[in-house]
Amino acid sequence: MSSVPPSALTAADPSAPTSATSTSVSASRLIAADARRLFDLVADPTMHPVIDGSGSVRSVKGSRRKLALGDRFTTHMRIGVPYVISNTVVEYAEGRRIAWAHAGGWRWRWEFEEEQPVDGEPITRVTETFDWSTSKAGPYPTWFGRPRKNTVAMQRSLNRLASYVAHTSEPL
Repeated sequence: MSSVPPSALTAADPSAPTSATSTSVSASRLIAADARRLFDLVADPTMHPVIDGSGSVRSVKGSRRKLALGDRFTTHMRIGVPYVISNTVVEYAEGRRIAWAHAGGWRWRWEFEEEQPVDGEPITRVTETFDWSTSKAGPYPTWFGRPRKNTVAMQRSLNRLASYVAHTSEPL
């Protein structure tokens, strides 16, 4: 871990790697916050429109809550035209990993790994992954440049998450 001052971690993290396999793309960055706070924020579906970097998540049905394995939530989306999609939490490790999938089988996974604190401040590496290995639509997720577009959107989501925690002290 580099000794990056926490104040620098709220801007785009130049060390943020992206990665890809034949069925997934990921983006990662360091965020100056503890993993628990970041996990709790992402595990609350009502916060998804706040942190979404794609601009497609418009709102979430229901009230603020913390998701758990098997929980379902409904999201109002817009990619060209408005639509509604239901998601189910399919992976869950408290404070470390959460993933949800819709009926098409595409997964959105968030992972949280605490790093060594810098100047006594917590630092977490957060990784978001778009995984279509369980897709029921074959190669469709790769059409129209979705992996590349989703990588850019995930980088924006990570930056929005970092900005949110840097500028609010709201308890989660």
